[in-house]
Amino acid sequence: MTDLTTLLEVGGPVAALGGGAAYARAKHPGAYWSAVGLPISTARLLSSYGSVMEACGLTVTPSRLRVLAVKATTRGEIRPVPPRRGIIRPTTTGLRIRLRLAPGQEPADVAASAERLRHAWGVHAVYVTTIKPGVVELRLVGYDVLREVRMPRKAVGRFLQVLVALREDATPFVRDYRVVPHGLSLGATLSGKSMYLRHLLAGLARQSVALVGIDCKRGVELAPFAPRLSALATDPEQAAELLPVLIKEMEDRYDLIKARQGIAPGTPDEQITSDIWGLPEQERPVPVVLFVDEVAELFLVATKKEEERRDEMVTQLIRLAQLGRAAGIYLEVCGQRFGAELGKGATMLRAQLTGRVCHRVNDEGSAKMALGDIAPEAVSAACAIPAERPGLAVAGDTSGGWSRIRTPYLSLADAAETCRDWAHLVPDLPALKPFRPTVPAQPVDSPAPAVKPRPVTG
Repeated sequence: MTDLTTLLEVGGPVAALGGGAAYARAKHPGAYWSAVGLPISTARLLSSYGSVMEACGLTVTPSRLRVLAVKATTRGEIRPVPPRRGIIRPTTTGLRIRLRLAPGQEPADVAASAERLRHAWGVHAVYVTTIKPGVVELRLVGYDVLREVRMPRKAVGRFLQVLVALREDATPFVRDYRVVPHGLSLGATLSGKSMYLRHLLAGLARQSVALVGIDCKRGVELAPFAPRLSALATDPEQAAELLPVLIKEMEDRYDLIKARQGIAPGTPDEQITSDIWGLPEQERPVPVVLFVDEVAELFLVATKKEEERRDEMVTQLIRLAQLGRAAGIYLEVCGQRFGAELGKGATMLRAQLTGRVCHRVNDEGSAKMALGDIAPEAVSAACAIPAERPGLAVAGDTSGGWSRIRTPYLSLADAAETCRDWAHLVPDLPALKPFRPTVPAQPVDSPAPAVKPRPVTG
C-alpha cells in the first residue's frame, strides 16, 4: 500500500508535467522549443554527429597524416572523417551550424541528406545554404513556423524593401523592388492574395514612394488605401486614361537622364543603360509603384471598341514592364489567372514580371502560369496548398529558386489606418493629380459594430 501511495505521489506531477509539455508543444511551439526542444536537439546533435554523418554517407577516408597520428597515439580503430563542425548557434526557431566540407564533397551531398538529418536530430526541417566554397550552413528549424507566423523582430526593411512574409526556413521574405522590379501574384478567392497586397501597401506607405492603383472591381480592394495613393483607376475606362500618363512620366524621366548624362536627345530609350539612381538626390524623381488588382478585368472585352482599348492598355503595360525599371516605375500585378487565354499580349507581359508568388489556386494550369516557366518543380508545391491555411504561397523568381512563404494576418482596418497616418508622404506629381482619389471624411464618433467581423484573408 505504501509503494502504491508513493507511486501515485510521484506519478501525478510527472503526468501533469508531460501534459503541460504536450499542451505547450501544440499551442505555443516557440516556447516549447526554447524550453524543451532546443536542449534535446542539441544533445542529440552533439552525441550522434559522427555516426549520423557516417550513416548519411557524408564522411571521407582520413588523410595519411591522420592515420599515422591515430596509430602512433591510441592504436584505435581508424574511422571515416565527417565534415568539421563549427559552433552550434541556437535561435528562437531552431539551430544554426556551419560545416567545412571535406575534399571531394559538395553542398548538394549535404542537401540530399537533409531529410535524414531532420529525423536523426528530431527537428521539423533542415535547410542547407552555401556560405562560401567549402563551407555550408545547416539551418535546423525546430517547429512549423508557418502554422502561426511571427515575423522576426530584428528584421528591418530598407528603401523600396518590404518584409511581407515568412519563409519556411524562418527567414523573412523581402519584396525588394530594386532587385526584382516587377512581380506577379496569383491566387484564388480567399487564398491570401489580398493580405499579401495589404502588406505591400502598408510597407511602402511609410516610404517616400508614389503609389498608383488600378482596381477594376470598382475600387473595393484599393479604395481603403486612398489617402496614401497618388492615383486610382476603378474601371477600364479610367485605366485607359491613367496608363498613357504613366508612359509620359516614364518618357520624361528618360529625358531627364539624357540631359543629366549628356546623352544625345535622339537616342532610343532602349539603349539607355543607366537609371534614375545615377542622378543626384535633389534631382532624382520619386519612385512609382503601380498596383494592378484583378488584371484579367483589363483583358476581358465584349465589343470591338473595347478590344482596341484593351490592346492599347496591354501594350502600355508591356512598355512599363520593359522600360519602367530604369525610370523608377515598378509593377505589382495581381489576379486569379494569367494566361494566354486572356488575349494578345498576356504571355508577353507575364514574361516581364520577374517575381512570382502563387497562392492557393483552383487548378494546376493556374500554378503553371505563375511558376511553370521559372521553377517547374514548384508547381506541385503550389497545388498542394491547403484551403485552411490562407496566406500560404510559393514564391519564386527567374533564378529558378523557390520557397514556401506565409503572410501574417493584417486587418484591412489596420492597413488603411497606416495609409492614413502616412498620407503626408504622398509626393507632388502634377501629372497624376487628376487621378488622385477622393478621401471621404472620417466619422468623429462611429458606434462599435454589434457583431465583430470574422478575420478572413482574401
